[in-house]
Amino acid sequence: MTIHHEIVRAATVVTIGAATLAMAFLASAQEVGIRRGGAAAAVASPVVTDGRVTFRLRANEAKAVTVSGDFGPDVALSRDTEGVWSASVGPLKPDVYVYYFTVDGVRLPDPANPQLKIGYVPSTTTSIVNVPGEGPAFYDVQDVPHGEIRTLVYKSRSNRVVRELDVYVPPGYDANPRQRYPVLYLLHGFANDHHSWHRYGRANAILDNLLAKKAIRPFIVVMPLGYGGAAVNGDGNGIAPAGAGPFGGDFALYERDILEDVVPLIDGKYRTLANRGNRAIMGFSMGGMQAGRIGLGHLDTFSYVGIMSAGLIGNPVSAAVGPDPIAPLAADPAGANERLKLLWIACGTEDAAMAGARSTHEALQKAGIQHVFVETEGAHHWRVWRRYLRDVAPLLFR
Repeated sequence: MTIHHEIVRAATVVTIGAATLAMAFLASAQEVGIRRGGAAAAVASPVVTDGRVTFRLRANEAKAVTVSGDFGPDVALSRDTEGVWSASVGPLKPDVYVYYFTVDGVRLPDPANPQLKIGYVPSTTTSIVNVPGEGPAFYDVQDVPHGEIRTLVYKSRSNRVVRELDVYVPPGYDANPRQRYPVLYLLHGFANDHHSWHRYGRANAILDNLLAKKAIRPFIVVMPLGYGGAAVNGDGNGIAPAGAGPFGGDFALYERDILEDVVPLIDGKYRTLANRGNRAIMGFSMGGMQAGRIGLGHLDTFSYVGIMSAGLIGNPVSAAVGPDPIAPLAADPAGANERLKLLWIACGTEDAAMAGARSTHEALQKAGIQHVFVETEGAHHWRVWRRYLRDVAPLLFR
């Protein structure tokens, strides 16, 4: 069997899971090289030089190979006489990018690259490439005091399932047993999970670095699983309930999980400042919609609300989730403004979510609800959301 056929065969078995899938691709390539007496040399991919990224894939009998990523349009690869396909992009700005290959219509991660972005939906698995700058980036792990990521497994009584969430505690949490902390509930987008904000958003490194600069006060961050009704079996995988709503989850069940299970759990287990003035809820994409609806609908629980790359009105998904969440605020704008310490909305100008974000901004303006609306460059990807967390964190709990 040829290397091309091995790769395509492995790529179709998406149900075995993202990490195992990538290993299968790599194992297939190595196996063919061995069967040919080691004639197939190892392929280095990706290779980063002065901001330019070169991608390579050995697929001797492939007819067409492209590479797609959040760096720009799809790029066609060219084949050499050894059956290795390659293409270069850039120079790119220093940052972390994701990409994948398409081989004769079959999508697969880079079999030569062990760095993977995985999540809740195996078909969205991508490879990761870091384009470094001259010095450490704001999201890089630096030589500063570090907080900790702790995973909690809990029984969601409202959802009637066992679920999992991650918690970031700031540096010095255990060493200062009398200190209490504000809490940010940080929600993820579709196809991600409760690990995504620290795996790919680098939330812990961003906050560690901001704390070292004294740009923020220390606070706890709670990163819950974003699919209402989904159970977690302990390894990070879950199954959305039958008949799930938009994004593969039940919003009403998720809202109940946050309010009835997660907030009481965190206040009971950690040294929190357990009041609305010291609670924030924010998220991106699906999580931005969820954070906006939950936060604005429960200003008795949250006083800081952040919506990244999402809108609350102006798109079919918003209408499917529930009624307009701004209308109740418009009935008493003075009361809403008194309770809201910050309502922060940000979206990239190249993002398809901008229409909903602008509609939400305009509706809030019309209703007389004070808020901050930020338009930035960028589309719907982690490069934007990492910067949003960096920019909004100093505005919290002041």
